[in-house]
Amino acid sequence: MTRILITALAGCVLSGLIGFLILPVLRALKAGQSVRDIGPTWHNYKAGTPLMGGLMFIFALMICLLVSIPTMADYSVFYVLALALCFGLVGFLDDFCKVKFKRDLGLTAVQKILLQLAVSAIFLYVIYKKGIMTSDLYIPFVNVTIYIHPLAFIFFAMFVMVGCVNAVNLTDGIDGLSSSVTLPVMIFFAAAAYKMGRGDLALMPAALVGGLIAYLFYNWHPAKVFMGDTGSLFLGGVVCGLAFALDMPLILILVGFVYIVETLSDIIQVAYFKVTHGKRFFKMAPIHHHFEMCGWKETKIVLVFATVSAIMCVVAWFGIAGRIG
Repeated sequence: MTRILITALAGCVLSGLIGFLILPVLRALKAGQSVRDIGPTWHNYKAGTPLMGGLMFIFALMICLLVSIPTMADYSVFYVLALALCFGLVGFLDDFCKVKFKRDLGLTAVQKILLQLAVSAIFLYVIYKKGIMTSDLYIPFVNVTIYIHPLAFIFFAMFVMVGCVNAVNLTDGIDGLSSSVTLPVMIFFAAAAYKMGRGDLALMPAALVGGLIAYLFYNWHPAKVFMGDTGSLFLGGVVCGLAFALDMPLILILVGFVYIVETLSDIIQVAYFKVTHGKRFFKMAPIHHHFEMCGWKETKIVLVFATVSAIMCVVAWFGIAGRIG
């Protein structure tokens, strides 16, 4: 436990230091955010805010894990790191296109989905072959597992992972939201991994807890930097990667409750718009923009959503009580 707490502290210090160093560089490179025409008009003042701030906690996490190698006995954490880095690379390419061509849309949706499916398939195949993940689907609360054919399980898991990663990405819509919502999720995974005897795996979410706290110093409203798709897709990769590395993917329904609601609000909005020929179910989607249009300040939305995320993580903890003992 001491090692996990020290890792969290190191992640915080390193992320803060890296942020201090790279923020001037991002500004000098004019790596700024463009604001979408279809987005909230009151976000126009954010145009030009540096992107790719996710590099802060990504580099901090990598340093923490690399320094910990001599004390590790289980290296499965590096499979999750590789997954997250690949997703982060997809996000980096997307951010680069935005900065290079001065537009909010980077890679096309098809390009991103295909890359994400490929990355997910490779990760799942490797951890299955290494015995880290089984094809037994663990059901929280009832503490039972259901056997699924490995091939069917991997196909199911691929779409779960891509959905999870893009849901986390969608949550990154206002200052501090995605990082605040993800903080309790990382605390949950750090505690769960530790209780399951996976202390080395717990180092990853622990380092991210510290890294995200430092990042919030720069990203709290009004944000000095955005994590960009580089950071949000990386975070999504960590969230789903840890769930599968701990062999309990259904727990994502609980710990990822806010991500799911954000995604469903977008789906409902689009479907309702098409069915009713132009009417809107929400004032704006995803749902955090709906609350903005209802008069909520960004800080209130972040605090409420983060609280909901924390409550659902507590519920999830009771859901896996039978597995963690």
